[in-house]
Amino acid sequence: MANNTLYYGDNLEVMRQHIEDESVDLLYLDPPFKSNASYNVLFKEHDEDGTKSAAQIEAFDDTWHWDASAAQAYDEVVRDGGRLADALVSLHNFLGPSDMMAYLSMMGVRMIEMKRVLKPTGSIFLHCDPTASHYLKILMDACFGGDNFRNEIIWTYTGPSAPKQRQFSRKHDVIFWYSMGDEWTFNVDDVRIPYSKKTKENYKPGLTGSGFVPGDDDQVREIDSKGKIPEDYWPFAIAPRGKEYLGYPTQKPLALLERIIKAASNPGDVVLDPFCGCGTATDAAQRLGRRWIGIDVTHLAINLIRKRLVDTYGDACEFDVIGEPQDMEGARQLAGSDPYQFQWWSLGLVGARPADQKKGADKGIDGKIYFNDGQDGKTQQVLLSVKAGKVSVSQLRDLRGVIEREKAAIGVLLSMEPPTKPMRQEAADAGYYEGPWGKRYPRLQILTIQDLFNGATIDMPDRGSMAKDKTHRKAKSAGAHGQQKLI
Repeated sequence: MANNTLYYGDNLEVMRQHIEDESVDLLYLDPPFKSNASYNVLFKEHDEDGTKSAAQIEAFDDTWHWDASAAQAYDEVVRDGGRLADALVSLHNFLGPSDMMAYLSMMGVRMIEMKRVLKPTGSIFLHCDPTASHYLKILMDACFGGDNFRNEIIWTYTGPSAPKQRQFSRKHDVIFWYSMGDEWTFNVDDVRIPYSKKTKENYKPGLTGSGFVPGDDDQVREIDSKGKIPEDYWPFAIAPRGKEYLGYPTQKPLALLERIIKAASNPGDVVLDPFCGCGTATDAAQRLGRRWIGIDVTHLAINLIRKRLVDTYGDACEFDVIGEPQDMEGARQLAGSDPYQFQWWSLGLVGARPADQKKGADKGIDGKIYFNDGQDGKTQQVLLSVKAGKVSVSQLRDLRGVIEREKAAIGVLLSMEPPTKPMRQEAADAGYYEGPWGKRYPRLQILTIQDLFNGATIDMPDRGSMAKDKTHRKAKSAGAHGQQKLI
């Protein structure tokens, strides 16, 4: 694999179709699982056919439910046989057809593929939380072998707690590290932690209580200069909101991923993150001179990662994006199969962010672009509506009413189908927004997906120069110290 690659799609199918055997040096995954839901909810059983049992539960994002897909994943693992199949059958006997069992089945079938793509000297780091960690450990032992278990790393963090909770605050995640065999990468000197001045000053030769292992003074001085090997508990703060935070709910701190990648891979190695979310692992891999593969099943995440890498590294980061529509036929297929994914993908084409990531809560607004108009420093809005099917003048009138209600500068309809003559007339009647230095922009605009494929853009103040783009949280540029292009 020569290029860094970002895949849109189900990571199971992407790994099966695109990633070769024994081609990955380091695999990091943080599979989504909404553990802040009631713990007991995860164990409520469902009927075997995938329908919910009489005890109805509220659906929540970022998890799997026991349905036909989960049952199929379970059957695939069981038919494959072996220790992983035995472990999954035992867990099914214990848990029944619950959401937890769906999660474990989906993870089990993916572990088979992850083991296949890892090199014999490779490592896998599985990030989870105490809700499911004990079950995942069983599957990891069965798949990768208990003898290849290297560490259970505890990532500790702090933050506010519920004022009247009846238990200790939950403030840690679990990361399981397994190697593929008896040989693996561990760059211990790259992750040593410098000793504090006080610790060095307190050192007394030959004393076990001084913070160092007793030994020859020259050896101790060398250890002093290198620092200590980190323990298996890592106190990293959650991604700082003012520095790294991009607004992604499960974002992990960059320093956490940098330590994993520094320790368990070498420059030029391939790092795979099959649940890449907002792209922290791909960012860290790029920063440290590794090649990388990222996979996510939402266009929302793909757009965020793309912008994060461009903001941080600019032209120094070259990567391919595979799985997105490349023509009208692909766009129609996406619109027909998943209108919400089509909506997120369309917004990404114009650099807009979704107005609300929750389905059905948009109040007539699918996306937004913010900019500073360059005159009095006031933040202005471009509001977007996305239509995957037939369009009519009534939809454009609705959008016109929304931009007037929200006092927005510009409204844009992104549509699959071309506008009708009455729609073009309605847009013309909406007038203009007068932007910086007196330039005028149509207040109501219509862009088709074909227009965007042809290179058309929203007619609005330039976000890159005189009008500051305030749409997304912007990743900090890596500057001169960022990783350069990989040859």
